Amino acid sequence: MSLDAVPHPASDHSPPPAKPAVRRWRVVGRAPARPGPAAALHSIGVGTIVLLGLVAIGAAIHEPVLIPSLAASAALVHSAPTMPLAQPRSLVVGHLLGVVAGYGVLAVAGSSAWAAAAAAGLTMALMTLARTPHSPACATTVVIVLQTPAPARFVPLLVGACVLMVLAEYVVSRLRRDAPKYPAYWW
Repeated sequence: MSLDAVPHPASDHSPPPAKPAVRRWRVVGRAPARPGPAAALHSIGVGTIVLLGLVAIGAAIHEPVLIPSLAASAALVHSAPTMPLAQPRSLVVGHLLGVVAGYGVLAVAGSSAWAAAAAAGLTMALMTLARTPHSPACATTVVIVLQTPAPARFVPLLVGACVLMVLAEYVVSRLRRDAPKYPAYWW
């Protein structure tokens, strides 16, 4: 006798109990479409120009530029401008939280790979609490802990770099008619 044939205890004429729903995995979306030549040139060109400008600024003031974290930020902002991770709030606040975590852990635990890993974890926690996801900010934290740059020159350079990235994408997104307008939101 199958379970479907068992009578319901309340009455012999009532329907059998409903079977539990079976959840199946399904693909919600697909990989993004291949960008056209103009979109690819836009992402590559603007991102590269911004990074070269940052290198020039860093060289002029004799301060190492955050190429690892800023290159990752540029990739997000210029290649995926509608993502939450690419919005100005996440970019600027995420890096500033990385600065706080980096210099805080550096002051308490010193410069080591262990301290850098702890600082990166702290940065992730702070960004989650502040609702400002920006994964490249973890690289900023690691750079601070491992390279111990002078905060008086490092922090203004970082903030200026973030603002330059936002402004560059803002302007360029309005020059190309078919480009998504950046930012999707400011704050």
